[in-house]
Amino acid sequence: MKIFFSVGEPSGDLHGANLIRAFQRRHSDWEFVGYGGPRMAAAGCRLHADLTQLAVMWIARVLVNLHKFIGLLIQADRYFRDERPDAVVMIDYPGFNWWIARRAKARGIPVIYYGTPQVWAWASHRVKKMQRFVDHVLCKLPFEEQWFRERGCNATYVGHPYFDELRNRTLDQEFVAKLEKSNQPLVTILPGSRTQEVELNTRSFLQAAQLIARQIPEVRFAVAAFKESQAAMIRQLIAQMGVAAEVYVDRTPELIHAADCCMACSGSVSLELLYHAKPSVILYQISRFGFLIQNRYRRVRYITLVNLLTAQEIATPRPAHIYDKNDPADAHALLPEYLTRTDKSADLAGHCIEWLTDADARWRRVAALRRLRDQHAGGGASERAAAYITNVLESKGDAASSVPAPHTKSRRAEAPIRHAS
Repeated sequence: MKIFFSVGEPSGDLHGANLIRAFQRRHSDWEFVGYGGPRMAAAGCRLHADLTQLAVMWIARVLVNLHKFIGLLIQADRYFRDERPDAVVMIDYPGFNWWIARRAKARGIPVIYYGTPQVWAWASHRVKKMQRFVDHVLCKLPFEEQWFRERGCNATYVGHPYFDELRNRTLDQEFVAKLEKSNQPLVTILPGSRTQEVELNTRSFLQAAQLIARQIPEVRFAVAAFKESQAAMIRQLIAQMGVAAEVYVDRTPELIHAADCCMACSGSVSLELLYHAKPSVILYQISRFGFLIQNRYRRVRYITLVNLLTAQEIATPRPAHIYDKNDPADAHALLPEYLTRTDKSADLAGHCIEWLTDADARWRRVAALRRLRDQHAGGGASERAAAYITNVLESKGDAASSVPAPHTKSRRAEAPIRHAS
């Protein structure tokens, strides 16, 4: 069997690598090719291009790189025509992957979306593309299966693959011990993996750090950078603002584990914060135009996955709901979140100061995070997805019935849920 992958995000590269390893445990003779990143290459995927280098946001950045995307699409289409892989597996990255799916379907090749784009959150009319171009939808979140099935998609909940990585990860205990040696509290700052996120969010995080330090002079700050170029940018801003903070590259797991609390950019890192049960506040700084766009098209109550797992309803009325720490309706949200175009550094600092100075408040939050983690972070998504796809390719039929469901489905997922349409 030969499987073609199309993966364009760093997080997708991680999930793709774990899926490939799950396949290899079953089929040592299967071949994996296509678009991905360095982790997939290390797992045994023969990359035609490192698509993670084109992980861009917003239409302007896409247009600048449009010629590259067109070239990669033409290359993939030729491969589908000449080599005819047994399946195309896509992970997130919807803009480019819709075109990959379109070409694969035109060539009669089965298309599997593992780690679906959040079409239930943004412009839900895009589900029509899922209906037309995707044969099998493998869902990461418990409410997604019902949502997609109600709209005519062949969807199956397999669990979130990020928890597989977290459960199998080995921390550098020597580095953790060094961080924990001090009795001074540690706040970890996680400004995002995309350079654009780092550019937009870091200043607000550092302003919040200044406010925290005024109240708690002994506090320490550590910033987790995804790559060295981003670390250099962050260090320059730290020097300009006069903030006492250390920047580390490729140390995110250790920095989260050792932290007393965290400030983070919205994204899959929220699941890591849940896994470690770390009290955290979430920021996603956007432009005025971006704020108007999300207000028009966002269909979910929260932008943070952890908060969506706690919500009785994921849908939001128009205009889009904005988290309010003083609103009793948001009391269940475990990670305070700020999707904003304004300065929220005082709010970020306020949450951290409470967790650092009020032991009861901190441990109540830790206990609530642990309960939610025990409900959803059982792991096994990579194995379930590999089993599902194996059954699809070997039987050419419906694989869902022979693949065990995740053992930690929430009670909410088993009951009818109202969603945005």
